Amino acid sequence: MNLPTRSANQPDHRLQTPETFVRAPLPGMRNATAIVHTSPAGGSSFVQYTAEFDRGGSLAACGDQRFVYVLDGRISIGSDVLEAGGYAYLPPGHATAICSDAAARAAVIEKPYQPLAGVKTPAFLTSVERDAAATSLGDDPWLEVRGLIPDDTAFDFRVNTMTYQPGASLPAVEIHVMEHGLLMLEGGGIYLLGSQWYPVHAGDFIWMKAYCPQWFGAIGKQPAKYLIYKDWDRHP
Repeated sequence: MNLPTRSANQPDHRLQTPETFVRAPLPGMRNATAIVHTSPAGGSSFVQYTAEFDRGGSLAACGDQRFVYVLDGRISIGSDVLEAGGYAYLPPGHATAICSDAAARAAVIEKPYQPLAGVKTPAFLTSVERDAAATSLGDDPWLEVRGLIPDDTAFDFRVNTMTYQPGASLPAVEIHVMEHGLLMLEGGGIYLLGSQWYPVHAGDFIWMKAYCPQWFGAIGKQPAKYLIYKDWDRHP
């Protein structure tokens, strides 16, 4: 029996759509569960998952560095309270648990830290997306980028949000050394991954291996927006 799905899993990319999500708690989770989107088992050098919290939910501390972006609800990291659009960077070995006093969802990225000679490990930080400076990609005012990780070589990755006005697109097909994890937050469009074209919508996840041909164009009457990870500032 063939069940309908937009999901696809190829050697250089993965589209994971909500009808194929599987939820399971990770070690150290309490009153919470995870949708693991990508991991070394699936070919990526990092782990990305959506954490879904119930009341009193928590994630245990992580030995690797961790980036957390709140999708819905509210979470606490020590004395810092983050609501939707808030985010945090936790350096490797940061001991503070991530908790929620009510239902909430957060995108979580975990990655072993790659030290750089003569550069200190980044410190813990929190902020909100609206406070990140908005710039235009390639001087296109219909394509807005907000960098959520400081432009500092202490960090070995970056996370951005990218917002496309209806009809906006990347200026060219990209093929590059960076690996990506991408979570669609709003709207939808068409993604070229490898040699395949995929319709994508809010809630979808995409993993792109280094050198995977890629292009996106927004379709519909509302802006399309996604959260995107890339490895950065380290020799390949």
